Amino acid sequence: MIESSTNPANPLAPRGRLGVIDRLAIFLSGLCLVHCVATLLFVTLLASAGSFFLADPRIHEYGLGVAIALAATALLRGVMQHRRLLPIGLGAIGISLMAGGLMVEHGVGEAAFTITGVLFVAVAHRLNTRGRII
Repeated sequence: MIESSTNPANPLAPRGRLGVIDRLAIFLSGLCLVHCVATLLFVTLLASAGSFFLADPRIHEYGLGVAIALAATALLRGVMQHRRLLPIGLGAIGISLMAGGLMVEHGVGEAAFTITGVLFVAVAHRLNTRGRII
């Protein structure tokens, strides 16, 4: 059964823990975007930045693991609540693009994959919190 929201403009908006997980995922997507841009700037501006912690490949692997866990939890619960497939579809595309970023050489190509994937995931979580299709 779908719980109604306290928001009269959108009665399907998720409440409680589901909304919190989506908001956390959106925040982490923003951090990922900042990380990608900052890494590119550091690498471009500082020759020794390649060993800087922002450029450590493990941070991408851990970040992808966190993204998959949050997306699986929030987006699957959202689908069960509001029965909309668009958020989980966009989230799957985004996670796939982020995973693709791990398979290319570190640099602009990796950042392009990751940033595009992060944007897809953030939009998916936003739609999930709204409980509606664009």
